[in-house]
Amino acid sequence: MAGDFAPLVLYQYAGCGTCRKALAWLRERAIPFEAIDITASPPPLQLLAAAHDQLGGFGRLFNTSGQSYRALGAATVKAMDRDTALAALAADGRLIKRPFLVTASGRILTGFRPQDWEELLG
Repeated sequence: MAGDFAPLVLYQYAGCGTCRKALAWLRERAIPFEAIDITASPPPLQLLAAAHDQLGGFGRLFNTSGQSYRALGAATVKAMDRDTALAALAADGRLIKRPFLVTASGRILTGFRPQDWEELLG
């Protein structure tokens, strides 16, 4: 059954409890994936732009509970235009809501809601 799944890329952070839950979920289902440390190697700008478009804006892209976001301030982030916000996300992986999952077909999920992952990955 594991062979039925296309390769996944999971941008995650080892210190993130939600990321650990997502990793365990994938492993329990024997779904192969490549894990990338989102703080050392954030998703590239074009992938973040695709996520913005798929997710309907920045609401599901910014990690609003993180220190980097708080340091910038919600008002500053809200005032950013699309290009500035995407550049900020690409420059600082801690700004990105995690985990950040990318399927081989280019579908993107942020955060870990088991029902969404089940729906996408079966």
